[in-house]
Amino acid sequence: MEESNRGIPIPTIKRFPSYLRLLKQYLEEGKEMVSATTLAEELGLKPIQVRKDISCTGIEGKPKVGFTIIRLIEAIIHTLGWDNATDAILIGAGHLGSALARYEGFDSYGLKIVAAFDIDQGKWGSRLGDVPVYSLADLQDYIKANHVNIGVLAVPAAQAQETAEILVSCGILAIWNFAPKDLKLPERVVVQRTDLATSFAVLSAKVKRKIANEDLTGEADEW
Repeated sequence: MEESNRGIPIPTIKRFPSYLRLLKQYLEEGKEMVSATTLAEELGLKPIQVRKDISCTGIEGKPKVGFTIIRLIEAIIHTLGWDNATDAILIGAGHLGSALARYEGFDSYGLKIVAAFDIDQGKWGSRLGDVPVYSLADLQDYIKANHVNIGVLAVPAAQAQETAEILVSCGILAIWNFAPKDLKLPERVVVQRTDLATSFAVLSAKVKRKIANEDLTGEADEW
């Protein structure tokens, strides 16, 4: 099974944000404790899987009582490394890049986009919310001066590989790729692709399967 550099299975890492959203909701409702069974029921998981995931944080629950919600939240955030703010730069100040730069939710993940870069001279000196936009020619000097390790790539597919290679040559160690393009980079560079087309393909397939099942059973949702 694929594991993270902390030895935690990647599927567990992917489930942690769902746990956090639910736990924060419970906290807002005034709850102090939660059981693995409750979390499992809400998220469509098996209780044994939830207990196994939580064990990766080092937190232990109390028999017949469950877990202290606030402590579990803190433990998951620490395990994900979201309690230490990480600076990142954004490449591409177009519509997608602008949306990413203005998204306030990144703060809760411990990610802060500190600067954006673009080849469009008309955008130099402007701001995307609080994020200043610079020329791509300033990229290397900025990375060197500010010790940034993460790059968020939001450029067209045709420019993605070349831009990613520039990022690597400037010392970037990890790239969050929003471009519709698979990147070929050295193994030492961590790449995480967020593919909107793939996500929609999965959604579309699930919808078609649901419709087919309803046709077979003669049941349909009311719209």
